Amino acid sequence: MIIASTSTIHGGNYLEYLLPTLEIHFGACAEILFIPYARPSGISHDDYTNTVRSAFAKINKAVRGLHEFENPIEAIQKAQGIFTGGGNTFLLVTQLYQNNVMEVLAKVVENGTPYLGSSAGSNITGLTIQTTNDMPIIYPPSFKTLGLIPFNLNPHYLDADLQSKHMGETRETRIKEFHAFNHAPVLGLREGSWLELNGSTILLKGNLTARLFRQNQTPEELESESDLSWIK
Repeated sequence: MIIASTSTIHGGNYLEYLLPTLEIHFGACAEILFIPYARPSGISHDDYTNTVRSAFAKINKAVRGLHEFENPIEAIQKAQGIFTGGGNTFLLVTQLYQNNVMEVLAKVVENGTPYLGSSAGSNITGLTIQTTNDMPIIYPPSFKTLGLIPFNLNPHYLDADLQSKHMGETRETRIKEFHAFNHAPVLGLREGSWLELNGSTILLKGNLTARLFRQNQTPEELESESDLSWIK
């Protein structure tokens, strides 16, 4: 699995910074199944899939949207590789449950189907979506997600800007609120960072550290290229 904080870094094109990694990751795949359910900014499934199709064409990979199939369960079971894009995590999870594909998605990835997630598509690889940054625009049947990694994520993690006059809560404050009621560790994944999972190894990739939050403990900075498989 590749679990990315974001699909696009500042000044870059869609997935551009990840394409060399994705060319290796999806090396054995001629076609990628794209899950467009998160619909960033309300974009249609077709338009979102076309954006992804254009990006993967640069590494000679075809793309089909999950919404194009009459049987989404069968489509996931037969997929050579899978990408779940970003957008609204609550909408994504609702659609995965409504289409009865949450469990089958977890199973095929556990069985070795290459998976890429970005933002919301990364959130769902954790235990729950309770540490997403998104507004709850729709009520999913459950906050429980794929559980492919033994902790939660906070993609797009932002450090507090001490010069800012913004009086709203920081990401760190929100995660502390989560830990007032929940035990699961939370990894703050900064822009341009991603996790690479191969077997039992979870490597932090990119040029930045990640910030680990654990209940009743001081947050910890984790260096790039660290193996994070010990986090539980």
